[in-house]
Amino acid sequence: MDKDGEASSNSPAANRENSHRCEEKQKSNLEKRDTEKNDVERFTPIETGDGSCTFYSQTFGEWFHSRDGAFNEAQKTYVEASNLTKRAEGNSLKILDVCYGLGYNTAAALEAIWQVNPRCQVEVQALEIDIEVPRSAIAQGLTQRYPPEVQGVLDAIATQGKVELGDPDSNKKLLANFRLGDARQQIQPLVEAGWQADVVFLDPFSPPHCPQLWTVEFLQLVASCLNPYSGVIVTYSCAAAVRSALKLSGLSIGSTHLGGRKWPGTIAQFLSENLPPLSLQEIEHLQTRAAVPYRDPNLQATAEDILSNRLKEQNTSTLLPTKPWRLRWQQRC
Repeated sequence: MDKDGEASSNSPAANRENSHRCEEKQKSNLEKRDTEKNDVERFTPIETGDGSCTFYSQTFGEWFHSRDGAFNEAQKTYVEASNLTKRAEGNSLKILDVCYGLGYNTAAALEAIWQVNPRCQVEVQALEIDIEVPRSAIAQGLTQRYPPEVQGVLDAIATQGKVELGDPDSNKKLLANFRLGDARQQIQPLVEAGWQADVVFLDPFSPPHCPQLWTVEFLQLVASCLNPYSGVIVTYSCAAAVRSALKLSGLSIGSTHLGGRKWPGTIAQFLSENLPPLSLQEIEHLQTRAAVPYRDPNLQATAEDILSNRLKEQNTSTLLPTKPWRLRWQQRC
């Protein structure tokens, strides 16, 4: 023992104590590393048809992107369908990214805009419920295909929640805000502020798995955030329930055929001009019970309640049954 009654650093007792401390520290570091590793590995990259990777959501029971190609989907379904490069010729663009996910839609948009017009001032409002999705994508190198400047933006969004590029007093090249939480609540401050987007990327999981973000009430909020003169909403979904909800929100709809999916996507805007027309099959689909929309009057209902209430409404609907429509078009194909 030393004079203070503690074990001398060279004594057997001290050696045992130091060894114990080292083991505890090593164990703590391993536990910390395993925790960090689990946070990343909760989302395992799966390669898609174009060589890019996506994740599978255990929570929603679906892939984040088309298995035909995640990058291709972002480019075709969102960037090209919204005619973003043409819009980038102007001085500024505002984008609402509903369900930011891995960040591919925003990344593809920024890359396309700045290739056309490096001086275009861009504002992005991103809604997302799980911060670990974009963080895992970055940690596992899934966004490295994009230019370094865009990668830096994605990293800052995922770590800081807000990004500003350019002169802080004027001519901001980019303002991006990451709004974490239930999109039904996170969109409301934008509505209250009168904020309006030129382009909305509507990219939740599919209606059967995430009906709360396809309801009439939520899409009305999305429509409130849309520039009434030139703004467009683009989505991969062609579900009749989604399209009828968009129409009930005061929007006109058209059909997009991009992104490698078997089914078309949808474009919506307040103006009825210059929209790609719906096919006869799509028009007839809107006359069936499949077009009964999802509803969530208080914007707080669970997915189970929304699905259950829609089924009840379908059972009493005067619209045509969907099965004969499906069989008729299967025979024609």
